[in-house]
Amino acid sequence: MAIASSAAGDEATVKVSFDRDIRPILSENCYACHGFDSGARQADLRLDTRSGAVDEGGVVVPGDSSASALIDRVLTDDADEIMPPPDSGRVLTAAQKETLRRWVDQGAEYEIHWAFVPPTRDPVEPDRDSDRVHPIDRRIQDRLSEAGLDLSPLAPPATLIRRVSLDLVGLPPSVQEIAEFEVAFGRDPDVAYHDLVERLLASPHYGERWGRWWLDQARYADSNGYSVDGPRQIWLYRDWVVDALNADMPFDQFTIQQLAGDLLPDATVSQKVATGFHRNTQINQEGGIDAEQFRIDSIFDRVATTGTVWLGLTTGCAQCHDHKFDPISQKEYYELFAFFNDQDEPSITVYPDDVDADALVAERKKLQQQQQAMVDESVDELSAWETALTESQKKALGKNVQKAIDTDAKKRSLDQKWQLLKSLPSKIESPQAAAIDKRLSQIAKSLATGVRTLVMSERSKPRKTTLMIKGDFTRPSDEVIPGTLDVLHSFKPQSEYPSRLDLARWIVSPQNPLTARVIANRIWQQYFGIGLVETDSDFGLQGTSPTHPELLDWLALELQQNGWSIKDLHRQIVSSHTYRQSSNTRTDLDQMDPLNRLLGRQNRLRLDAEIVRDVALVASGMFSGKMGGPPVYPPIPDGVMNLGQRNRAWHASTGEDRYRRGLYTFVYRVTPPPALNVFDAPDGLNSCTRRIRSNTPLQALTLLNDAGFFELAEALQKIIDEQGLEVAFQRCTSRRPTADELTLLKRLDTLNAARALLNLDETINRE
Repeated sequence: MAIASSAAGDEATVKVSFDRDIRPILSENCYACHGFDSGARQADLRLDTRSGAVDEGGVVVPGDSSASALIDRVLTDDADEIMPPPDSGRVLTAAQKETLRRWVDQGAEYEIHWAFVPPTRDPVEPDRDSDRVHPIDRRIQDRLSEAGLDLSPLAPPATLIRRVSLDLVGLPPSVQEIAEFEVAFGRDPDVAYHDLVERLLASPHYGERWGRWWLDQARYADSNGYSVDGPRQIWLYRDWVVDALNADMPFDQFTIQQLAGDLLPDATVSQKVATGFHRNTQINQEGGIDAEQFRIDSIFDRVATTGTVWLGLTTGCAQCHDHKFDPISQKEYYELFAFFNDQDEPSITVYPDDVDADALVAERKKLQQQQQAMVDESVDELSAWETALTESQKKALGKNVQKAIDTDAKKRSLDQKWQLLKSLPSKIESPQAAAIDKRLSQIAKSLATGVRTLVMSERSKPRKTTLMIKGDFTRPSDEVIPGTLDVLHSFKPQSEYPSRLDLARWIVSPQNPLTARVIANRIWQQYFGIGLVETDSDFGLQGTSPTHPELLDWLALELQQNGWSIKDLHRQIVSSHTYRQSSNTRTDLDQMDPLNRLLGRQNRLRLDAEIVRDVALVASGMFSGKMGGPPVYPPIPDGVMNLGQRNRAWHASTGEDRYRRGLYTFVYRVTPPPALNVFDAPDGLNSCTRRIRSNTPLQALTLLNDAGFFELAEALQKIIDEQGLEVAFQRCTSRRPTADELTLLKRLDTLNAARALLNLDETINRE
């Protein structure tokens, strides 16, 4: 609490903080949500704002609790007057009432919520900011020292290489890589670890591992959703994400291209493909729907997703009314909505770099003109030949030629006329016709390499955007234009009518207090299982405060000031002792910090669903490192595709496509592959910023009996037969087995030993 008493009985007052002490009381007791009935002032009097509580007709007189209706109402015993009212079921404690009184007497100051204040660097003593102490470790150790705790020792080298390999590339190290690292670590631990990190960051598999992290937030899947859930083609966007992360595209540009790549000057095809981020919304293919309703629903999704992913705010809560807790009005919500209301939703065809589609189309047009000219020159000859044809001669011609003959001459296509022309006795051996056919065939083959993908495209004429009463698109209200949130930094559009490009630039502006914090926190969350702000998608007033605010600000500023380099942020985190420390439990930590929020040890984490499969692929020797391209179809249980509204075929891939990373598995939103679903992979219906980690018997049964995992167990069995149990064990866990473990495994036949190894807790967990 904010109040302390001296031993002599004199009150010693600590400054009461609105954000820390008062806001929780208001939120818990619904004042911020439902207002406060002052008697003299009706309607929604919000105590979470100074204007609501203090201005004319308010219930707080700063500096004078005795004159404040708020204090009168919380202290009274009158059941008709007391707040909260008895029928609310809520009761303030004596300590809460005293805190409210002292806050008013201290001036009733309202602080800006911490997340809306730009991050700052904490003052650092020169000797503590030296190169000898990692900036992350210093800040973590400060909090531990306050509790009389210390960081744990470093994890052993085999654990370190497995941990950082799984975290940076999503693949376990090979037995040889472990052995080489242990030798190098013995010579110079710092150099060995530095070289390992740099090699992993440079690996193309880095983009795959962290691409999956981003695709969760982009609600990526390979189908349209809703009950029909038809397949869609948008994997080029997935590959764009992987390539952008591998290239360490600055995160501000990564953001701008996804939100508004099509609006950049002379936008490239790649920048247009990037706008697939907001084409990952569901598409309803049912008959009889109101298309406008579902277009609006898609925009609702885009507003909520943008707020969640980049701002860490629950902007979607203001769709039907002013936000009940955060300073986001319904008007501001629809001003954000307006940015996404001025788009069409086309698809484009993307060709390989060596295919000039425009030139090929132009050349094809010229060849077709040549075809038409040759046909025109032979009109009389064609007519005479066609008239003279007997039935037997006609039957001897190809089916396409026969169909052309049976078509009215005035309705024949150019291709039909061309087929007839080539059938003329004088043209059957025509070198010119053969050359045209050959080139047209080559052009068709080149153009067939194009791939369609879904993108955003700005309309030439903006749509009218209005507030919607209670979020109902059939009840338009006041008109609005694109705008942003007043609680954050100022919005300075570069165009007369603000566009998505202006919004994207506003989001990654150095003045934005949220974006860098949110992304840095979310990356930290991947390494420790929980963010410095536990509510990673809610930095608003109902979210949790950061456990290490100075560290969070430092990470955010490092991200911004190092050119928005995501790889550099990874490098900073994984090079810290905090990350590299052992995950072993300690009695002192269990007693003082049972949830490990102070990070006196590393956390042990179950692998993501796709990486569970990837580890099994690598351990069994079946892993295919092929990158990019259309999604693949690993084996799944029979009957899965019959669970949706429509029965769909699932033809298991063959060859190396059968053994590619989980990132490339085709995912239907309504009927996702069970092996991914059972390990908590998101379905793509909504943006997922933090995966849950469940622990269920179905997971063990999947690893034992799922057709895909059983097939990998058979491959691992061959390794056991040829190289021994110890090698197989190390391939799965990255450590050597103990004598007791080997003895136990040898009681099993080699197939069941392989199944057991793929099911080990250590196989599917990261230490």
